[in-house]
Amino acid sequence: MDRYDEGAHPRQVAATPDGPPPAEDPPRPPEAASEGAPEAAPGGASPAAPEHGPASGTPGTSAAPGRPTAGITALSLPYQIAAALALALVAVGALVHLGMVFLHVAPSNTLTKQHGRAVDEWIYPEFEQNWKLFAPNPLQQNIDVQVRVDLRTAEGGVRTTGWYDLSGLDGADIRHNLLPSHTQQNELRRAWDFYSSSHDNANRPSGLRGELSESYLRRIVARRVDRLSAEVREGTVERVQLRSRTTNVQPPPWSTEKVSDKPVYRVLPWWTLSAKDAGTGADA
Repeated sequence: MDRYDEGAHPRQVAATPDGPPPAEDPPRPPEAASEGAPEAAPGGASPAAPEHGPASGTPGTSAAPGRPTAGITALSLPYQIAAALALALVAVGALVHLGMVFLHVAPSNTLTKQHGRAVDEWIYPEFEQNWKLFAPNPLQQNIDVQVRVDLRTAEGGVRTTGWYDLSGLDGADIRHNLLPSHTQQNELRRAWDFYSSSHDNANRPSGLRGELSESYLRRIVARRVDRLSAEVREGTVERVQLRSRTTNVQPPPWSTEKVSDKPVYRVLPWWTLSAKDAGTGADA
């Protein structure tokens, strides 16, 4: 039986005084040893837990929570106060502007009757709107603003040029331009609308708005005179005169509506341009 048991699974026999010592267990590989429980520290103390944080030097550990590194909160207290005040001013300005524009385009009400002058002073001329809230009024006419010039000749006389189409010059700049500027599209058109709405048929201004619109239109014309022709650019401009040529937009072929195709002209008085109008004066 003993010889039979000495096969693949030999029987463990306790050592006898006279016999050989018992066989020792084979050594465990390092991998197996590391997968087990941690070994006790010398002296029976429990193994210390790994340290975390910047002091440990262990890669991949996150920094301890502290002061933010982005946004306004990362700034010092004086800069935080300054940034908060700047944001508050921008927000207040945006709200005031939206409120003024709303009152400008809204139907007549108590606020616009009491504070209409303040609203107009805020809106005109840069932020004027050409529509009314709840009642849009799209333009159904083509309006060309034209100008002619009195030039001082070499002999001391005055010669009047023909009419130049200022609106046509803007149209030429816009045509085939993928990104036309706001000035090219709207400056002259809105200035003429502003003037027409603040003057009567005899070209008399209606209060402060009328005077402001005339000054605004003068400045635009004075800055565009040099673009008219080489003759005007090289000559001495004595005065200018504006007029508008208004034609109705014709209906489509399938419509039965009939509108006149004859142009209507509105001619303004002659204006003498100053250095202030051209933007070269001391008060410009």
